[in-house]
Amino acid sequence: MATVYTVHPDTPQARQIEKIVDALQRGAVMLYPTDTVYAIGCDLNVKSALERVRRIKQLSNDKPLTFLCPSLSNIAQYALVSDGAYRLMRSLIPGPYTFILPATKLVPKLVQNPKRKTTGIRVPDHPVCLALLEVLGNPIISTSAHPIDEDGNANGMAIERALLFDKFDSVVDLIVDDGSEPGYRGSTILDFTGPEPIAIRQGLGWEEIEDWAIASEIAS
Repeated sequence: MATVYTVHPDTPQARQIEKIVDALQRGAVMLYPTDTVYAIGCDLNVKSALERVRRIKQLSNDKPLTFLCPSLSNIAQYALVSDGAYRLMRSLIPGPYTFILPATKLVPKLVQNPKRKTTGIRVPDHPVCLALLEVLGNPIISTSAHPIDEDGNANGMAIERALLFDKFDSVVDLIVDDGSEPGYRGSTILDFTGPEPIAIRQGLGWEEIEDWAIASEIAS
């Protein structure tokens, strides 16, 4: 059975965060809330945990994993960011946006798209995620705990927190519970690997950028 850590959604208790981080550093896999949906995650630098996340999600090695960073400056350590991408990303983070970018050597191969050498990175707008990132000092893997379709929806419906916890109780080591109900819409995914940004998925946050002049270019 997974150990459940109850944390405050706005001011997560430092002691609880430290316990979670200690477990992550020792290879734990967790179920935790984000600003989009509940995610399965682990320390980016623990290979055994990355392999377990792939098994839990039944992902082949050619499917890249997304991870969370605390800031745009931190992203620059793990990805190559052009001036144009930097300007747009700066206006969108923190928030429900995943950026596909060329990976640096700091990104484990288990996380990258092996053919394109790219990776997906987010800066979440979520106090619990940011507290974990600050104490851990490393990015955290963030892959949705339930399937997300091309429109960014988790099977088009939400799932109760208790049911989600029951589903993953036997496959993860710990569950982070901030009292929130799981979301049902994934992040908007923007690909910055080409000359112009491309929307791979119009998920949560898409409505906020539709009216931008850049949105017409992204959607084309």
